[in-house]
Amino acid sequence: MPTIDYVTKVARDIREMKIRGAGEIARRAVQALKITAERSKTRTPKEFARELDTAAHLLLATRPTAVSLPNGMRYVMQRVHEARTKTSDVLELKKVAVKSSNEFIENSRTAIQRIGEIGSRRLVNGDVIMTHCNSSSAIAIMRSAKKHGKKISIIVTESRPLWQGKLTARVLNELDIPFTYIVDSAVRFFMNKVDKVIVGADAVAANGALVNKIGTSLMALAAHEARTQFIVAAETYKFSPETMIGQLVEIEERDPSEVLSQKERRHLKMIHVRNPSFDITPPEYIDAIVTEKGIIPPQAAILILQETFGKIPMEELLGYRTVPTAHD
Repeated sequence: MPTIDYVTKVARDIREMKIRGAGEIARRAVQALKITAERSKTRTPKEFARELDTAAHLLLATRPTAVSLPNGMRYVMQRVHEARTKTSDVLELKKVAVKSSNEFIENSRTAIQRIGEIGSRRLVNGDVIMTHCNSSSAIAIMRSAKKHGKKISIIVTESRPLWQGKLTARVLNELDIPFTYIVDSAVRFFMNKVDKVIVGADAVAANGALVNKIGTSLMALAAHEARTQFIVAAETYKFSPETMIGQLVEIEERDPSEVLSQKERRHLKMIHVRNPSFDITPPEYIDAIVTEKGIIPPQAAILILQETFGKIPMEELLGYRTVPTAHD
């Protein structure tokens, strides 16, 4: 398959949610960038950079809210950008692109394992945990707790409209962790029976606000009212550097057919369907964020961002004035 066709296929699979989960989206996108570099037949650094830019442009346009994806692009492109100031050898630039891609992919997988180990220390025997959507990092905490002999049980929300809760249910079933499956609107009903809420993240802003699957903010509000700990499990590559300079995380709105079919809508001439994928949970409703570097309060998110990403904007790394989105 020609390189551009491969990148286009990965981009389409991400957009259509055949590839799901912020971490997996980032890894697959970076893998596509790596393959672009490996297959490149360009002869000059400028041509090579332009080819990577084109691939990155296609991938960035897929899921505007999934900050892990642009951070994966940034990780690779920043290192290629730095290497271009030191060498004009295209082969060397290819090595840098491939090496940094492999590093990002491996680090992201290791990060989930570390989060599992660190986060599981916050759990005790008998804990009832509520979770939302399907988060590899949140599940890693539960898996690690089970591994260390802690008896826990989980309340899993269905996570409509795409039912990601069913994916979480399957994993918990394989892990032999008991769970209860509930409709999203039953969160408040069960919250007083919950010891801790653990959710993943699609993005964490500089002020510690969480962007996650729609319904997360209502769960956090219910937890806050019930005085239940609300814990976020998030790899540092899900922290959003753009929010350090005042940019807002764009909230993706998906096709109405995920909520009501076209046939159903045809018979309701006055209807207008809204289908936002994510919502924003204020930092004051978050007790802790578990990262691979340790547990931090949401107010420390800005420090993680400055340490991890510096202040180089995405458009400078890719040569674009603005970052493209699915709505461009």
